[in-house]
Amino acid sequence: MTRNSSAQRQWDESDVRVRANKKGSRPRTKQRPTHEDAVIARVIAVDRGRYTCVVNEQSHDQRTVVCIRAKELRRKPIVPGDQVGVVGDVSGDPDTLARIVRIEPRATILRRSADDTDPVERVIVANADRLVLVLATESPTPRTGFVDRGLAAASDAGITPVICMTKTDLKDPAEFLTYVAALDVQTVSTEPTDALGGRPAAGVHEESLAISQASIERLRTILDGHISVFLGPSGVGKSTLVNALTGSERATGGVNDVTGRGRHTSSSARALRMPDTSPGTWVIDTPGIRSLGLAHVSEEELLNSFTDLVPATADCPRGCLHTQDSPGCALDEWVQRPEASPAAPLRLESLRRLLAASRGETQAGADEKHLGQAIT
Repeated sequence: MTRNSSAQRQWDESDVRVRANKKGSRPRTKQRPTHEDAVIARVIAVDRGRYTCVVNEQSHDQRTVVCIRAKELRRKPIVPGDQVGVVGDVSGDPDTLARIVRIEPRATILRRSADDTDPVERVIVANADRLVLVLATESPTPRTGFVDRGLAAASDAGITPVICMTKTDLKDPAEFLTYVAALDVQTVSTEPTDALGGRPAAGVHEESLAISQASIERLRTILDGHISVFLGPSGVGKSTLVNALTGSERATGGVNDVTGRGRHTSSSARALRMPDTSPGTWVIDTPGIRSLGLAHVSEEELLNSFTDLVPATADCPRGCLHTQDSPGCALDEWVQRPEASPAAPLRLESLRRLLAASRGETQAGADEKHLGQAIT
């Protein structure tokens, strides 16, 4: 019997079978490029995965660049107002594309949630230092609850709030503004052109002719040198104001005659330069919102946003929840004092509704409807 011929074969290294590494032929490194050569740009618009950015925003060589985001940033929100590091083609020429590789540290973040118990936060804008709450005196009816929510969101973000009343030809805004008269909040009302007999401001388009030049100049003075975000319900005239201030052509719309609510015209937030102002002056127009969830705002910050009521809490017992049935809560006695503002009882009710909503005890939006009817 002969021995198998393979037994007499001479083996060498070519006969060794190595199983391929399932994780790849070479290990991946966790180190990423630092992109020290990245150019700093400001995001002014976001649209379906494309980011419109401005490079050299404070020089004569300002360019608009379209970007995509790097893979490592896919889980991080990039919003108008953000300053980002950009690599690639930043010439701004047609059909060119750059890449966002990092988000610079943000000075402020304005956020909202779907409701007061939704844990998911949505970043609206970044690096804004002015929040302009835009409300109409009529059509749609202003809501004090929306004002309180806006002031709480601004306080949480560290942004200075401004209240702007539009459509003053329909109703005198003085009655509504008594609600915030005791607060250290700047207010401005836009008069129609006919009220002052003046001509529209330069660059104002056809849909903005009702706003007087004096109103536009007042707003310019308040917003000059700042990054300002306009926030408010649909139909109050945010885009009309932005068009008047910047000379842009953002779409505008009216109010539904049946529901009394504004029609959505702006579909995304966009930052626009305000001409003839200091460098770094931007106005950010946002889509109309019907609710401003504050799930990310703590109860302490909610209370701090009611600056007219905070001093009274010094007399409250430790751990006071500031509810209507909280033992020894000093707020009830405070709002009845002669030195308290006429709107103090309403503001206390609003605070308690916001605190209850943050605890999931009331239905979202109830505070806005109830107090809006009470003040008007």
